[in-house]
Amino acid sequence: MQNFEDFLLGHLPKVPSFHPHYEEAIHDMLRAGGKRFRPALLLGVVGAYNPLLLGGARYAALAIEMLHTYSLIHDDLPAMDNAALRRGHPTLHVSYDEVTAILVGDALNTYAFEILSNAPFSDATRVKLIRELSINGGLSGMVLGQAIDCFFENQPLSVDKIKLLHVNKTAKLIAASLKMGAIIVGEEKLEDDIYDFGIKLGLLFQIQDDILDVTQSDDEAGKTTNNDDGKNSFVTVLGLEKAMKEANDLADELTQMMNSFDEKLYKELFPLLTNYINRHKG
Repeated sequence: MQNFEDFLLGHLPKVPSFHPHYEEAIHDMLRAGGKRFRPALLLGVVGAYNPLLLGGARYAALAIEMLHTYSLIHDDLPAMDNAALRRGHPTLHVSYDEVTAILVGDALNTYAFEILSNAPFSDATRVKLIRELSINGGLSGMVLGQAIDCFFENQPLSVDKIKLLHVNKTAKLIAASLKMGAIIVGEEKLEDDIYDFGIKLGLLFQIQDDILDVTQSDDEAGKTTNNDDGKNSFVTVLGLEKAMKEANDLADELTQMMNSFDEKLYKELFPLLTNYINRHKG
């Protein structure tokens, strides 16, 4: 992922302005690093089927990372999780102020679609990518999940509703990352299957985050932990032992699904996915 990291840092938005810290604040959380998991998924699919398209695909991966970073900035706001640490760095409302954090999130959200609109693909492909990112990252996807999460704080939900919450809040953007890779390489038959796999992967990703929230320190996680009291996390509702079982069962299912990938896709994604599928096991 070093090539993508260099690409991202080389494409930080330039904002000519007399504002004392607006541009710096926009760059802060992008430069702070992170797992870059969603871009890696998209680039993995493209690399499996047409490595010659990786140069253009980095623009789509960058758009996903911009949208994801906006969601983290807003998730950490005082009105939501009120977290002080993200990616090993102080959150933007701590480093600057709440207004700056809100506006930087807004800027990265819209900038993601500006990047996609200028990506070196055909008009038809650009429209499909914009549609996929907006559907899964917007009002009927990630934002819906965040709305449910915040509204039902301190109101325990059923396990089925918790899964629906996190399918929207976390899983859909992960699934979209995989599907957008399939769109770029024109593998239409793969799009639905890889999206369904991504939904399960995203759900596991969330269960793992809930487990790590209670088993890791802030320094280990690089973000504020033990911050889910009152939230509808898998651990707060099921307990740690049952959440671990849920994660183990889903990890086994995903491993079986991954073993059914064609050889090219399996070879490209196996190293990344094996690491993430088992990360809750310590």
